[in-house]
Amino acid sequence: MSKMADHDQAKVVAADFVSGDMIFQPILEDGIFRFDCSAEARAASYPSLSFIRSKDRDTPIMSHSVPSYTPTYECVSGKQIVKFEFPDGTTFYGTGEVSGQLERTGKRVFTWNTDAWGYGPGTTSLYQSHPWVLAVLPNGEALGVLADTTLRCEIDLRKESIIQFIAPSSYPVVTFGLFASPTDVLKSLSHAIGTVFMPPKWSLGYQQCRWSYDSDERVREIARTFREKGIPCDVIWMDIDYMDGFRCFTFDQERFRDPQSLVKDLHDDGFKAIWMLDPGIKKEEGYLIYDSGSENDAWIKKADGEPFVGGVWPGPCVFPDFTQSKVRAWWAHLVKDFTSNGVDGIWNDMNEPAVFKTVTKTMPESNLHLGDEAIGGCQNHSHYHNVYGMLMARSTYEGMKLANENKRPFVLTRAGFIGSQRYAATWTGDNLSNWEHIHMSISMVLQLGLSGQPLSGPDIGGFAGNATPKLFGRWMGVGAMFPFCRGHSEKNTNDHEPWSFGEECEEVCRLALRRRYRLLPHIYTLFYLAHTTGIPVATPTFFADPKDPGLRTTENSFLLGPLLVFSSTIADQGTDRLHPVLPKGIWLRFDFDDSHPDLPTLYLQGGSIIPLAPPHQHVGEANLSDDLTLLVALDQNGHAEGLLFEDEGDGYEFTRGGYLLTRYVAELQSSAVTVRVSQMEGSWKRPRRRLRVQLLLGGGAMLDSWGIDGDVLKINMPTEVEVSTLVSTSEKQYRSRLECAKHIPDLEEVSGPKGVVELSKVPVELKNGDWIAKVVPWIGGRIISMEHLPSGTQWLHSRVEIDGYEEYSGTEYRSAGFSEEYSVIERDLEHAEEEESLILEGNIGGGLVLRRQISILKDNPKIFQIDSGIIARSVGAGSGGFSRLVCLRVHPTFTLLHPTETFVSFTSIDGSKHEIWPESGDQFYQENLLPNGEWMLVDQCQGLALVNRFNINEVFKCYIHWGTGTVNLELWSEDRPVSKQSPLTVSHGYEVRGIS
Repeated sequence: MSKMADHDQAKVVAADFVSGDMIFQPILEDGIFRFDCSAEARAASYPSLSFIRSKDRDTPIMSHSVPSYTPTYECVSGKQIVKFEFPDGTTFYGTGEVSGQLERTGKRVFTWNTDAWGYGPGTTSLYQSHPWVLAVLPNGEALGVLADTTLRCEIDLRKESIIQFIAPSSYPVVTFGLFASPTDVLKSLSHAIGTVFMPPKWSLGYQQCRWSYDSDERVREIARTFREKGIPCDVIWMDIDYMDGFRCFTFDQERFRDPQSLVKDLHDDGFKAIWMLDPGIKKEEGYLIYDSGSENDAWIKKADGEPFVGGVWPGPCVFPDFTQSKVRAWWAHLVKDFTSNGVDGIWNDMNEPAVFKTVTKTMPESNLHLGDEAIGGCQNHSHYHNVYGMLMARSTYEGMKLANENKRPFVLTRAGFIGSQRYAATWTGDNLSNWEHIHMSISMVLQLGLSGQPLSGPDIGGFAGNATPKLFGRWMGVGAMFPFCRGHSEKNTNDHEPWSFGEECEEVCRLALRRRYRLLPHIYTLFYLAHTTGIPVATPTFFADPKDPGLRTTENSFLLGPLLVFSSTIADQGTDRLHPVLPKGIWLRFDFDDSHPDLPTLYLQGGSIIPLAPPHQHVGEANLSDDLTLLVALDQNGHAEGLLFEDEGDGYEFTRGGYLLTRYVAELQSSAVTVRVSQMEGSWKRPRRRLRVQLLLGGGAMLDSWGIDGDVLKINMPTEVEVSTLVSTSEKQYRSRLECAKHIPDLEEVSGPKGVVELSKVPVELKNGDWIAKVVPWIGGRIISMEHLPSGTQWLHSRVEIDGYEEYSGTEYRSAGFSEEYSVIERDLEHAEEEESLILEGNIGGGLVLRRQISILKDNPKIFQIDSGIIARSVGAGSGGFSRLVCLRVHPTFTLLHPTETFVSFTSIDGSKHEIWPESGDQFYQENLLPNGEWMLVDQCQGLALVNRFNINEVFKCYIHWGTGTVNLELWSEDRPVSKQSPLTVSHGYEVRGIS
């Protein structure tokens, strides 16, 4: 029978504050529970847009099971705060499309779809929203938590082993588990939110894109070059410049005169063509799409009922209201007609929705959507903002399906919500061409998979900025192993095709992509499993052994089923110089005679068989040969098994039995290994083809045998001595390949204004008046020493690589800025007793720089002055002239010579006086409690105070953090986007004063 906790547990503390344990009901299947604050809240909740069928979330089932963990809640000031507490040692994953570390403890995420061009590891909102956390307990068991709200939601994981959701009241929370493993949780989640659409096989090949290939001739040239150079590629993408004045569903009559002819040429050469469609429709009478939408009353309204108009690429635009079924049907028919031009796939961009020249970068939350009752009815934009992109992708998917029921739609969306995988693939947005982003790309792809979206990948090489040859080659190496594999770059950057970086990089790219094409039968099988069971295609390494805490934070390797991919994301270290952390058990290294320091190292788990395509010369189709190769790694018992899924590679016959799912088994008996088919499903006839079996022996060595697929194949095992010789020979050949590999030159572009001083590894010293300071430009422009000469006091002293005076570009600790290399723009250090100054700039991505001027003033040499700012140099695509959300966080770490006799003192704006001692702990001060332009660090033993004066109009928050023998006196600016006209600045200075 249905269980419901006693609501009498709730405690009413004040009129606007209620708290207690949440009540629950089992839903959908055993192990899934819905929690609400009360029966009244349950009845008032909005329909689910994450569940495949909203009624599944609202319909109790008969069950005798009870939850393993019951959350508590607080409702205060219109917010519902839900809190889960887990055992110490629990680790957190998921949270959807997020940047930063794989293991999420210590992070905070806000679900608010945002045009986040140039995001960094500390950015708290990206393009998609997944209010979902996967908790893995110390014993390897797991539980998933979904806050089923479309509204802006804070996911707070900053306290160890505690999950907290904060969003407007009221919303249900759904738990999945406790189950035996993280995989079981994700299978259960898929029963609620659905699985990934089955992608057409061609969409798993390599795909080439750029903003923009600006003419059909350029597109043909790109395609021709891939074929001439023998670099595998299946898809060419068309960005917005194919359109007539950026009007959706149109073609530029000069540069893309005959799209059908272009697509025919691409098809003839083995390529598919994907075209972009944005939601912003130009407001222009006489433009067919605008006129048609107006007739159908399709546009989102302002609060006064008039259509909302916002600036995007075409200029003034209106936006389809995809919350209405009639509007989705209207859009779907436009897509249906559009595909008649030979469109193979559609790319939905800018669908957060992004709006130019607004600080929020989107439309007002007061806008109205006339939504269908089934999804929530008429609501303001704040309710539907996070699902707008998903609803657009759904409409596009349905339109492509209308166009041809015998083809699987392929849609790529930038914005999305949990459940979007039913309609579209995704990519990780406008990333940067740097080493931090190649490293983050692994964790980002994995987090999306752990949040229900297995078909994802980054812009290989980075979207914004110019990749170096080394960076691009390394990124292609690991990117070729991601579920979605596309190279993409921004307008006005250098060319980023595989051949654009020199012969060495081109060869690494060729090897990397040929690897992918050999692995396509395995990857396609993984997608079939993802589509039918909800298991992610790529998973973190710890999935091989969820009980091993040592694997929980591994970020430079991942699993494709039983295949482990280990890559180096360190600029000056290839995989040949790093030792992978492998899970317990047997893991056998292998390659395709293609090992290279800039390519990942591949391992197959003992007990596994994976299917491979054989080597080939012709490229351009994902299904390239009738031959089949099985790669076999036996476990300690001499057993292995694996799956191969095959069908036509497109269409829906597989849903009607038109497929072949083969389970292969290998067994060691006596001194021979037999490989056979143990099980088959589907009515698809097995092709008459040769079967090659490669049995891994260790150290990259393998035995090779040929037969006919479907027959029993027998491999006689060599003696132990022969195996030892084979392994030794293979390891020597492997080392030789690595040593003889042509390394990609590590050419770094010199950037910055003319007259940039070349950085050296010697600290820059400023000495004048009362002060001597040392600065290390090559690590965050850090000030590592700040000595007051008259008193001989070293107020700030740090190692080169940690602490000292740092600055960040966000509220998160160590966000962009703290470790980036700074350029010395100007130095004036030669004139003793004159003003000495140093101007530094550090590129923090997204068109932003941190600029700092350090001065010891001529007219007041007692002052050590620092003027800092975050400046927008070149804000990019979709920004409307504004950067991502940034905060200038000044973070000096001062040394306490006498910790028990040191305190911080200041007078607030409201006149109140404060003394903060170390035992006070961390303290924030803002608004009227903000220091009135001055605070000081007082050392009573020395009778000295370090006075820090600042411009009160620039500082929005002050923060005190006491460490071990140190204190941070932080100045925080406002948290907002910047433009060229509106930098963030903080000007402040230090002086030493004697005290009585």
